[in-house]
Amino acid sequence: MYSFLRNERDQLFPYLLKFSCRDLSNNKGLTGTLPQSIGNLTNLSTLMLIGCSFFGLIPDSIGSLQQLTHLSLNSNNFSGPIPNSIGNLNSLFWLDVTANQLNGTIPISKGTTPGLDMLVNTKHFHLGQNQLVGSIPSQLFNPNMQMIHVILDNNLLTDSIPYAMGNVQTLEVLRLNGNSLNGSVPSNLNNLTSLSELYLANNNLNGALPNLTGMDLLNYVMMERTQLQGQIPVNLFSLPQLQTVVLSNNHLNGTLNVATTSNGELTLVDCTNNAITNYTKVTGSTADVILAGNPICGTNASQSYCSAQNSNSSSFIPSNNCPTIVCSSNEVLSPNCNCAFPLTGTLYFISFSFSNLENSTYYKFLVGTLMSAFLSGHLPVDSVAVSDPTIDMYSYLQYTIQIFPSGQDEFNRTAVSGIGTLLNLQPFQIKDYFGPFFFISENYCCFADAPSSTNKSSNAGIIAGVAVGGSVLVLLLIGVGIYAYCQKKRAERTSEQNPFASWESNKTSGDVPQLTGAKLFSFEELKKCTDNFSEANVIGAGGYGKVYKGTIASGQLVAIKRAQQGSLQGALEFKTEIELLSRINHKNVVELVGFCYEQGEQMLIYEYVPNGTLNENLAGKERKKMDWMRRLSVALDSARGLAYLHELANPPIIHRDIKSNNILLDDHLTAKVADFGLSKLRGDIEKGYVTTQVKGTLGYMDPEYYMTQQLTEKSDVYSFGVVLLELVTGRAPIARGKHIVRVVNEAMDGSEDPYSNLQEVLDPNLDRHLVGLEKFVELSMSCVRDSGAERPTMGEVVREIENIIQMAGMNLDKIKSATTISSDYETEECIPSPYSGEDPFHYSMGSLPFNVESH
Repeated sequence: MYSFLRNERDQLFPYLLKFSCRDLSNNKGLTGTLPQSIGNLTNLSTLMLIGCSFFGLIPDSIGSLQQLTHLSLNSNNFSGPIPNSIGNLNSLFWLDVTANQLNGTIPISKGTTPGLDMLVNTKHFHLGQNQLVGSIPSQLFNPNMQMIHVILDNNLLTDSIPYAMGNVQTLEVLRLNGNSLNGSVPSNLNNLTSLSELYLANNNLNGALPNLTGMDLLNYVMMERTQLQGQIPVNLFSLPQLQTVVLSNNHLNGTLNVATTSNGELTLVDCTNNAITNYTKVTGSTADVILAGNPICGTNASQSYCSAQNSNSSSFIPSNNCPTIVCSSNEVLSPNCNCAFPLTGTLYFISFSFSNLENSTYYKFLVGTLMSAFLSGHLPVDSVAVSDPTIDMYSYLQYTIQIFPSGQDEFNRTAVSGIGTLLNLQPFQIKDYFGPFFFISENYCCFADAPSSTNKSSNAGIIAGVAVGGSVLVLLLIGVGIYAYCQKKRAERTSEQNPFASWESNKTSGDVPQLTGAKLFSFEELKKCTDNFSEANVIGAGGYGKVYKGTIASGQLVAIKRAQQGSLQGALEFKTEIELLSRINHKNVVELVGFCYEQGEQMLIYEYVPNGTLNENLAGKERKKMDWMRRLSVALDSARGLAYLHELANPPIIHRDIKSNNILLDDHLTAKVADFGLSKLRGDIEKGYVTTQVKGTLGYMDPEYYMTQQLTEKSDVYSFGVVLLELVTGRAPIARGKHIVRVVNEAMDGSEDPYSNLQEVLDPNLDRHLVGLEKFVELSMSCVRDSGAERPTMGEVVREIENIIQMAGMNLDKIKSATTISSDYETEECIPSPYSGEDPFHYSMGSLPFNVESH
């Protein structure tokens, strides 16, 4: 729980040799890569590095820690594959690598090579929110496995759900949502009689709903947006513990019959946007049933089930029933009516059984369980306040938590560390309503064992202190002089390796970059991995210089963007791109692997994205293969990336140069937002920052931003609206002297049905009858409205594109996976590089033949 400097990392691990349990979680200052020497910590039984700033590969040597029972590396920036060597950890109980940037396939044993299928004693497999690819290996579900939690959500997994999954009857929570899984749900899923929560949402599954009879402990079922079809089985609602069923946005039809429910537990049945024609319910049922968007609501629109809405957030804040008490600055009133400085953070629940976020039953249960755990652990906790439940974009439940000290108004360092360890180690059971969770804390303000600023000594003490202090001061000054000299010599020795040693901090370059995750590469390293910057490795070129393909020491394939002298991107833009990208962790935003700033060089090292830019795919020979569903998928991916930057990045980011040339497609055709050289932090804008030099790309630039010189997130929304119009028309933003917005407007004007003339501007490579086209164009035109206040947010854009995809999918005979390369879309040499020349319309407004400020 302390803040460690980066250069302390290498000194830290020898120190750990003495201990068997180490929790260094929630240290954002603890960064860099994990060294191979971590394999020497053979006494470790618990290693928790949750919520730090580590990046790079997880070292193979971690498989040498044979006594390890808990391994939690979640919420960092680790990349590369999951090491096969983890399969050697025979004693491992808990494996959590959630919320990193891990890629590759799930490692399985082969011959002498270990894999995760060897972890027969491991109960928890938490691998969600990464970029894992390929199929879910059936070997992972052999009958010897004793897993209870399998968390594989929000990755890039494909193919069908393995039939072997029904072999592991110990499973209690199964999360496969947010992937690209296809095929039918295995018929033997009802063998999982211990299962309480089942998440299959947001996949490309087909066929009928599975038979879940016999799963008597099942209480939460989420299968929205899974392409399932047919009638909902009547026996589904006879399960005795069932509380929540979410089946929205599928192809379900016939009658919804909840009259067979045998319990009073059922609270929510959400079947929004299906094809249900009839509804039968049990008399006296209090369950919320949502059927909006079904044919039944065409004739029964006044029924409550046609208008009910399910919120994914709540402003629930429990009352403390305290009298009017005014606390001093920064102190908070506890539930026990004491003013104190609480430890504040967020609990992220991977699973939960309920849908009503404002039900105080769950709050009371959680608070009671936590307090009992703190007291049993002899931690000085007076009370706990839990508030503001929210279901985030990954379908995880979040609670804000405040933990108040007992006996004083501040925690000391030992107490804060102990609280964090207890929460993340979870030696207590909360599974009545909640599944596993992890805890991310904020920096604690006021340690009780910090040096006091007050002096209550007596006069005698002061006199004695002065006498002693005079002697100590002399020694201290001598020590300071020696320390300063040593530090100076050390700085001189390390300056040669410091990439920022020659960084000139001034108005044009800014201060030295503040990093949270990018690796510092030396010029020699990059020279070696590109074969001395050989022309044979050039994969793109533009006004900034050239881009080289290379393989770094870890084996990762990268694209190295090397600026030439006189590049249009200055030091400030270079610094901005490094700082912003190093903070970002999202599969729809291009990953910055590292950078180089030495010997007069400016180089950025990105993940290699092989399938070109969106612009190139729309304009090149592959254009004919960008069908409607694929374009919708690209729109959704890039919208999610941009929404992440606006709403979830910390701090939020305004991109300022969204265009089809800055949207890249990887080998799975997943779209990634790229190029942050012009980006700004929203906090800078809100503090009064107003740019005096409007920058962006002609054709994509927000007219309101250009006229007022005031940048907001809605400027990105305008640019994204232009990209959406490019997707549907296949036209450049400016062609033959006309802007794309004007072209579409003119096609729609002068007709009673403004969408009847869209065929005139539709990309000729698209079919003439596209389901969802009108909604898509309507969304695009709402994004490019003159007033930013009238444009939607990117979060709203994401939801609308999801609805359009569902609308299109409901009317297609076969839905192709929009994130998997089909056999007719293999990478070819003729596809231009995503790092090729810049857009011919890319100018900063300062380079135009007039002065922006004078207009």
